Amino acid sequence: MPKPIKTRRLVLRELMDSDVPQLAHLAGDWDVARMTARIPFPYSEELARQWMETLTPGEFVRGTTFEGTLVGAVGYVPNDDGSAEIGYWIGRPWWGRGFATEAATALVRHCFASGGFKRLTCCHFDDNPASASVIRKLGFRPSGATTAWCDARQGEFPAQCYELNRPIAAVLWRLTA
Repeated sequence: MPKPIKTRRLVLRELMDSDVPQLAHLAGDWDVARMTARIPFPYSEELARQWMETLTPGEFVRGTTFEGTLVGAVGYVPNDDGSAEIGYWIGRPWWGRGFATEAATALVRHCFASGGFKRLTCCHFDDNPASASVIRKLGFRPSGATTAWCDARQGEFPAQCYELNRPIAAVLWRLTA
């Protein structure tokens, strides 16, 4: 099992079969699912299990845990150009505690230090100001407007795209990772 990524309060670890009920419960909340591209609504344990079993090669996903409890997930998908697109979500009971920023910061560091990516991308739907705030705190720069698919809402919706180039300090992170 790969080594978990630890932050001050969180542990980002591989998802396990025992996470399926909590994953379905948290991600199955309409206010969570409607802000993601890939979580359908309603979201069942069977759909959560299928998703875990069909992650694409190279896709990196970790459960975000707080005091041993699954509170969300983070991950990335490599792009053909050598960059990666990151994503994250936190279950509604855990909103407002800074967990999304803390988990996404650890993910970005991992991407640059261990993943070897030179550039990261991400986006958020226009109606998701909380995600926009997280992305700004991570230091991403706007790269344009687009529309993006939302499984939960079954349609394309306006979204903002961002990018972040690997900082010089990431070379030092590799030496300490």
